[in-house]
Amino acid sequence: MRLFLDANVLFSAAYMDKGRPGSLFRLAEVELCELMASPYAIEEARRNLAIKRAERLSVFSRLTAVLTICPEPSKGYIEWALAQGLGLKDAPILAAAAQAKVDLLVTGDRTDFGHLYRRTLRGVEVLPPVEALDRILSAAGL
Repeated sequence: MRLFLDANVLFSAAYMDKGRPGSLFRLAEVELCELMASPYAIEEARRNLAIKRAERLSVFSRLTAVLTICPEPSKGYIEWALAQGLGLKDAPILAAAAQAKVDLLVTGDRTDFGHLYRRTLRGVEVLPPVEALDRILSAAGL
C-alpha cells in the first residue's frame, strides 16, 4: 500500500517519538507500506519543525531518508485539486498524491482536508492517520 504523507504527518512523526504518525514509519520499515511525499510537503514540515522544535531536525532527516520522493504536481493536477475545495497551500498536496497514484493521502489537517476525509479522488483515498494505520493493519491481516 502506497501512502502520501502530508506535511503535518511528517512534522508530527519527527516532533514526538510516540504516536500514530511515527507508527506509519515503523510499518514501512517492515514493508507493510511505502511512504511517499513531495519536496513541497517535506520542506513545509522541515520549516515548521525548525521553528517549533529544531532539536528534532536530525530525527526528521532520518525519517525523510526512508521516503520515496515524488515529483511536484503539474499545473493541471493543481487546478484539479483547487476545484476540490482546497486552498493554494493545500492543493499541491492532493495534486502530488493523485499524480503519484498513491492509495492513501494521510493528513491530520481536519480544517483544510476534513471535507475530503474518506473520499476517493482520482484513486486516492484521503484519511486521517488513525484510519490509515487501521487500513494498513487490516490489509496485512493484523
